[in-house]
Amino acid sequence: MKTEDKIHHQLATNPIILYMKGIPANPQCGFSAKSVGILNATNIPYAYINVLEAPFIREKLPSISHWPTYPQLFVNGELVGGCDIIEELSNNGSLLPLLKTATPKKAEAEKETLSIRDIEQLVQQGMPDATVLVDGEGCDLLISVVSEQFIDLALVKKQQLVMATLKEPLASGKLHAVSVKAYTPDEWQALQTNKETGLLQIKL
Repeated sequence: MKTEDKIHHQLATNPIILYMKGIPANPQCGFSAKSVGILNATNIPYAYINVLEAPFIREKLPSISHWPTYPQLFVNGELVGGCDIIEELSNNGSLLPLLKTATPKKAEAEKETLSIRDIEQLVQQGMPDATVLVDGEGCDLLISVVSEQFIDLALVKKQQLVMATLKEPLASGKLHAVSVKAYTPDEWQALQTNKETGLLQIKL
């Protein structure tokens, strides 16, 4: 997942998130320490990212938020600002109401995940001859693909073909880790025959 995609995913799945230097229990700069103190006083939970341990995020976030320094507070995916603004909002009484507008993103994230039909269509778009079977739900998915394109390919090459059709949803977080089984038509037929006769499953 690219750094910018990771940042967008963090913002989409955390209603309140503070990008800071250090961690709330041990801030590594005065501005981060002051911001943490103000947020902690509201008793509203928030997520945080220690940019000192995430150099790529530390470098990339300012180009996304158009804010050059840290800390950076986001609520509902929108930049609130740095320490001075957090302090000003606290002093004028508008910070707490703002934080209370933060809504969990779990339901929205679930809506953005791909359906089994979506996955089947994506694989078939990249591999038109393929037969695609998807079992499971949520993050526990097994994708079985049967295609003549797998003939004479090593196992890793087979899986790379399938994963290439799912590159975008895997990068964006719409699709999480999946298991892939790739078969040639002959291998698939042999597998079905073995199941029917009670023989051991072939190892691919």
